[in-house]
Amino acid sequence: MKDSLKLKLESLYLSGEREVPMTRQTKSLEKKLVQNVVVKNNPPSQSVNQSTEALLAAIREKMGDCQRCRLAKTRTNIVFGVGNPEAELMFVGEAPGSEEDKQGEPFVGRAGKLLDKIIQAMGLERETVYIANVVKCRPPENRNPAIDEIQTCGPFLLQQVEIIQPKVIVALGTFAAQTLMQTESKIGMLRGRFHAWPNALAQATFETAFPIHSVKLMPTYHPAFLLRNPNMKAKVWEDMQKVMQELGLKKKEASVT
Repeated sequence: MKDSLKLKLESLYLSGEREVPMTRQTKSLEKKLVQNVVVKNNPPSQSVNQSTEALLAAIREKMGDCQRCRLAKTRTNIVFGVGNPEAELMFVGEAPGSEEDKQGEPFVGRAGKLLDKIIQAMGLERETVYIANVVKCRPPENRNPAIDEIQTCGPFLLQQVEIIQPKVIVALGTFAAQTLMQTESKIGMLRGRFHAWPNALAQATFETAFPIHSVKLMPTYHPAFLLRNPNMKAKVWEDMQKVMQELGLKKKEASVT
């Protein structure tokens, strides 16, 4: 009976099922069960980090040469995500830009260089956090992602979040914040304070296994916005100092330049 239940949970997770109510404790158990599926043929010495990385790789493999929306016709590369699969801090942007599309990695252009500086100013490195976007393919001419594109790609972001289980998510810009929070409020109204995630609407929309209000979400301005409005960097640094405090990182007075 126990083995049968275990196999059922593993099958449900890998198929994207999110209907079973879970506490954080049972969700942690589910994660371990799924890790067993992904790494069962690997040596016993394999670390949890490696198995979590394998889970992310399985999601990427599931995406394949994604043709689920119109963006497939114009993209060069799918931009999945990069960083530490066990990260406590996850940054979520809206969509890849030109350089990201060329390299297949999020935040590697001018905005990405600024994000790197923000991360380093927090006392962290790019490799110690996880970085992803709501939409995995570049919209033509860097236009805003369309609603149906966000709806199509959103479940993959959700699975990344569920596997990584960050303590804090930083939503970079309006589209990332609105998608994760399922709100129409603009970033200027949302930033500056933590929001408990998922809220009831986000939990219902995404059908996520995350217990309600179990993650701290900090919306802030997108680095691309800061390149056009450098006077707003101080606002973002205020937001990041709150994130640092939440993660137990040493507070720094110097802002991002």
